[in-house]
Amino acid sequence: MPKPLAERMRPRSLLEVLGQEQLTGSDGLLHKLLSPPLPNIILHGPPGTGKTTIARLLARSTGSALHQLSAVLSGVADLKKVIRTLSQPTLGASGQPILFIDEIHRWNKAQQDALLPHLETGAMVLVGATTENPTYQLTAALRSRCQLLRLKSLEPAHIRAILERALKDPERGLGELDLEMEARAIEALSRWADGDARRALNLLEDLARSSAPGTLLTMESLGRLSARQDLRHDPRGDEHYDVLSAFIKSMRGSDPDAATYWLARMLTAGEPAEAIARRIVVFAAEDVGNADPRAITLAVSAAHGVQMLGMPEARILLAQATTYCASAPKSNASYAALESATRRVRETGALDVPLHLRNASNALARAQGHGKGYLYPHDFTGNIVAQEYLPAALSDEVYYRPAPHGAERVIAERLSYWKKRLG
Repeated sequence: MPKPLAERMRPRSLLEVLGQEQLTGSDGLLHKLLSPPLPNIILHGPPGTGKTTIARLLARSTGSALHQLSAVLSGVADLKKVIRTLSQPTLGASGQPILFIDEIHRWNKAQQDALLPHLETGAMVLVGATTENPTYQLTAALRSRCQLLRLKSLEPAHIRAILERALKDPERGLGELDLEMEARAIEALSRWADGDARRALNLLEDLARSSAPGTLLTMESLGRLSARQDLRHDPRGDEHYDVLSAFIKSMRGSDPDAATYWLARMLTAGEPAEAIARRIVVFAAEDVGNADPRAITLAVSAAHGVQMLGMPEARILLAQATTYCASAPKSNASYAALESATRRVRETGALDVPLHLRNASNALARAQGHGKGYLYPHDFTGNIVAQEYLPAALSDEVYYRPAPHGAERVIAERLSYWKKRLG
């Protein structure tokens, strides 16, 4: 069987790698690392950005034998087999042997630690590839022995150049089919790829497979591929947290349009509606707070409604809650007050509760002075009375500082009035 188009079109030199010029350009970091000894490297970035390609090109550029493992399918036993072969000379190889481990974040701590002794002896050079943030997914010991190189998601212009190269290349690409692609269609396909060159080439190959030689590929030709527009969104990976972060920050920035866009991104990618609803409830309390107390009521109601209805109707509730919270006045005063008070608790420890605030539920407690001198606010005008409620050591501290806008402005005015009245 012929190799897939994405495999055939892999760049044959570092300079052919598009979108990673900060690493692969003539002045890029990788060119500076090619002189021996080659360091251990972790390549991390989104799918289809060139991690495997760069690993292979590093081996070719340094004349090194390349041994490849997939962390999804292999473990320590497979690593030991590879290590045994490293002592055997490889025909035509002059550089230090390279072990390439794809999806290296899939290995657990024990498996990652099994690499360390071999990296220490210099028996091999490790090149690992991962779509996840190595700071969270790889052990500190392994990270400290490697250079971390980040690959960026490809821009549509990069994807377009790759597609055009594949259409014209008669040796590795589709040049012999004499296919043409209208500008609108190639632009659309470049966007559908979502920064993933492999995905773009797979979609182009699917389209070419069902098209006669000499065909003009149009927007109509792409219609049947629309069902394959699965968005890149691993519910446990970095992409998930990046989109969720954009969603929260758009609401916090009072931009209902952007917030709705990121909501649509999550829903289209299959993010559970219940998970989104929980985040909106947290946002309503943390970022809207008392500036608009109705936000938390709406958010909680939407969360209950999501459980009652399920998809697809639940998305309407999420849209209402999202746009309301994004458009509401903002205040994190309640959250900030809790954080400030928590810091003081950690600094001062368990200070004594003032006697007049203690529970006087039995004779012994009352004999010890619990509750003595407590002033019941409802016995006084306006249901308020001057009285100390904090431990004596903290009597002058203020934690809750209402924002001067929204409903919290009224709260601020009320608190100010009470303080003046009570002296």
